[in-house]
Amino acid sequence: MNITRSLRACIAALTLAFTPVLAAAPATADPLPTIVLVHGAFADTTSWDGVAASLRDHGYRVVVPDNPLRGPAYDAAAIQRTLDTISGPVVLVAHSYGGFVISNVHDPKVQALVYIAAFAPVQGESALLEINPISFPGSQLLPPALQVRLVDDANGVAGKNLDGYVAPDYFNSVFAQDVSPAVAADMIAHQRSLAVSANLEPSGVPSWSSTPSWYLVSANDRVIPPASQRFMANRMGANTSEIAASHASLVSQPTQVAAVVEAAAK
Repeated sequence: MNITRSLRACIAALTLAFTPVLAAAPATADPLPTIVLVHGAFADTTSWDGVAASLRDHGYRVVVPDNPLRGPAYDAAAIQRTLDTISGPVVLVAHSYGGFVISNVHDPKVQALVYIAAFAPVQGESALLEINPISFPGSQLLPPALQVRLVDDANGVAGKNLDGYVAPDYFNSVFAQDVSPAVAADMIAHQRSLAVSANLEPSGVPSWSSTPSWYLVSANDRVIPPASQRFMANRMGANTSEIAASHASLVSQPTQVAAVVEAAAK
């Protein structure tokens, strides 16, 4: 009887001794998602440099894949190959034409989509319909600002394709009017052209129809009219906010853009 009482006393004492330790042990935090940043037309991966730096400073792993700019289906497949190398949750972010691409990416790892002044099509819609000047006037991405040229393209007819690009003399005033001439010159040096056919290719079933989405409208956009951006964001049911910025908000105001990405990540 005395032995039993002694064992009970020992167990009680050990329980009391370890209770504060167990209570003090922190809960295991969920891992932060990987942020994948997809650039748009007339830009390359460097357009995300400021946003990526801000996110990395806050502890996020950031991946910035190359977007081929050949067409939504082709480009979505390229982004999917990047996602295949990532384990764990992903927040997929896109700017401009990149929004058309991520709308055609379907991966269960993607827990949120973020559109930064980006196209967000419905099934069967092309990018040209989203800047229709009758429904959404105001885009200045027209000739002579918008130019075309013949380029080498292994996926094109006879190894060639017709690409569009922003004429250097108009780049600062049309694409990124809120950055300095020096910054605009660097963006021009990194500009990559978009296959003209990419603007005509219809979208498949959009991933935003089944994935939580965020949209940051550029209120001073001269490429995709703000009215079109608000229409697309509302149609998506996206968590929507606005910024007083040009089409290139990711370059001119990277901290504010990163904050929207972090909101989606949380």
